[in-house]
Amino acid sequence: MKIKVSDYIANFMVSKGINTAFVMTGGCIVHQIDSFAQHPNMNYVPMLHEQSTAMAADGYARISGVPGLVAATSGPGATNLLTGICCSYYDSIPVIAITGQVSSKALKRDIPTRQVGFQETDVVSIFRSVTKYTKLITDATTIKYELEKSFFIATSGRKGPVLLDICEDVLFSYVEDDSLVGYSTELQIQGEDLGIDEGLLNTAYGYLKTAKRPVVILGGGVRYAPNQSKYISFIESLGIPVLLTWGAYDFLEHSHSLFAGGFGVTSARNGNFVVQNADVILSIGTRFDSHEIGSDPSKFAPSATRIVVDIDEGEFVKFRETGFKVDVPIISSVDNFIDSFEEYVKDFKFDNQSLWFENITDWKNKYPILSKKAVDQNVLVNPYKFFHELSKYLTQQVTIVTDCGSNLIWTMQGYFIRKNQRVISAFNHSPMGYSLPAAIGAAFANPKELIICIIGDGGLQINIQELAIIAKHGLNIKIFVLNNHCHGIIQGTQDAWLEGRHCASSPITGELPDPNVSHISLAYGVSATDVHNIEELISIFPLIFSNAEPELLNIHMNSECQIEPKLMYGRSIEDSHPLLPRDELAQNLLPCAT
Repeated sequence: MKIKVSDYIANFMVSKGINTAFVMTGGCIVHQIDSFAQHPNMNYVPMLHEQSTAMAADGYARISGVPGLVAATSGPGATNLLTGICCSYYDSIPVIAITGQVSSKALKRDIPTRQVGFQETDVVSIFRSVTKYTKLITDATTIKYELEKSFFIATSGRKGPVLLDICEDVLFSYVEDDSLVGYSTELQIQGEDLGIDEGLLNTAYGYLKTAKRPVVILGGGVRYAPNQSKYISFIESLGIPVLLTWGAYDFLEHSHSLFAGGFGVTSARNGNFVVQNADVILSIGTRFDSHEIGSDPSKFAPSATRIVVDIDEGEFVKFRETGFKVDVPIISSVDNFIDSFEEYVKDFKFDNQSLWFENITDWKNKYPILSKKAVDQNVLVNPYKFFHELSKYLTQQVTIVTDCGSNLIWTMQGYFIRKNQRVISAFNHSPMGYSLPAAIGAAFANPKELIICIIGDGGLQINIQELAIIAKHGLNIKIFVLNNHCHGIIQGTQDAWLEGRHCASSPITGELPDPNVSHISLAYGVSATDVHNIEELISIFPLIFSNAEPELLNIHMNSECQIEPKLMYGRSIEDSHPLLPRDELAQNLLPCAT
């Protein structure tokens, strides 16, 4: 049977459970968007900037569990996707991007010229380093093969985005459906079929069995893998305290008896004391980036034997090159490792009455993130008090999408996660403006759920046009703009390194504009309210959360509020600013951890 290629693509996506496409129109992609629009089981969402379409697809994938889908036109349409695709690549999120390309007859190919077709751009070369697979399609008969291959690569092994750059004449061509050649699984699934050396598993178990201060570290590789309840059961069977990276920070509710906190450059002190005092670390699905371990790998967890489980062999190459010690390297998916290791630890259970658990509880009590200074501030809104009150009020199932810079860090430091709550962000690429379109993607992934968008006044300006999409669809998104009327995290860096010269980060010098956020929101059709102190904030919670309409709260914050604690360059992660007295710091480093 003959079928138009763009229709074939729409059918394929629906057959894989992908029923939402985030799109931005243009001359070379109109046929594909039309096919999405005409498909009875496909919901297409036209947005106002291609960057936003990619970020919405990313947010959709994180919440829905199926790949996000984005479509844009040639040239600038394709290049505008780049930042959003990077978010998916660095966080290992499966997204399928389709870009229209000029007609195959208008490609420059090997001609030594810059461009032949109008808006022609070599998309494949631009995106190759930030996708798992990218391909220019000039032959309509290869469409089945390339779609099946792309979907397999995006969803197998260490997941990530793929991009198909499809010539315009291919999209409106017709092919014989029955004669198309498919893709057979020619690739070995990364970290899946290699098997795990039993000697490594036995060694890992031996270290855990004799540990006095063990800790399990879980990363995004666990959070975005299937079978979450299975992983929780496995962790609970071990009974070992758990530290969560940002990518997995909502894996356990923070009241869970095993939750020991987060750790890293901008994490609370208690989690950093845990990891720096550990004698054995079982790490699953995290790559130990510099934000987690600090600038000097030799200062991280100095007394700990490290068992590291990761699906990507390249991460172990990185460890060797950077001098990060790994005692037991296990290349495996999460599922494969747990299935293999459960037999070894079936009779193991760490003593939850041990001194180690007492130490962890003491650190939590001694170093709360909400300081007395934050509690006492009554002029403008303190960010730590804001998150304390927000997490106290939000007890139901909810998805929180947070942006970058200070508001991301304040979220991860200050929000207390309850059961069935999600917190997502573009944790590794971390661009300004991510959370607004990603919140749209999350809303389409789960239309019945409340979505909280956390964003700064600077980040809001990057994709502010998408307020119109929120208004048009009446999405249940509550937008909290943490408005410190500056680029706060940049000012902190300038204070530390540039003698407090706030170039390009402050409106006070007259260089940085400070638009009226509430007025702009109203112009786009989203209700807006200004909040100037914590009492106003608390009083307005029942009003905004009693309806399912989009709302923007312009939270006016003191521009001098900075991140505390925060590691300064060159120090090990237990020694954050503001610095503790040296004798107090020493008391928190247990014997054999110094």
